[in-house]
Amino acid sequence: MTDRFEQGMKTRRKVLGDAHVDRAEAKKTPFDEPFQTLITEAAWGNLWSRDQITPRERSMLTIALLAALGNHEEVAMHIRATANTGASKDDVMEALLHVAIYAGVPRANHAIKIAKETYAEMEAQDD
Repeated sequence: MTDRFEQGMKTRRKVLGDAHVDRAEAKKTPFDEPFQTLITEAAWGNLWSRDQITPRERSMLTIALLAALGNHEEVAMHIRATANTGASKDDVMEALLHVAIYAGVPRANHAIKIAKETYAEMEAQDD
């Protein structure tokens, strides 16, 4: 493995948590291994490992972009990651309000629904 991959895996675990990464790694096959390596090195080892902005800010940006592009499965994953990045519910709502104005109300509305459901699941797990 490359240094970038190792850094990516470290950052990925810090942001998403060991349980999520372990599940994803267990599902990896020879077919999708090149893709998994790419995102571990590029997204996690390069972008998410940079220190020019905080993990909180990066989390808010990521959620807004995912919502704006309609990548709703990824929204839930990154809402869960806010427990590790420091982005609060208020931060997420601010990001999604931007989505409503700049990318469209339907995209923001659906992402807010996902966020509400995901936060409810997270709170139920804490009980």
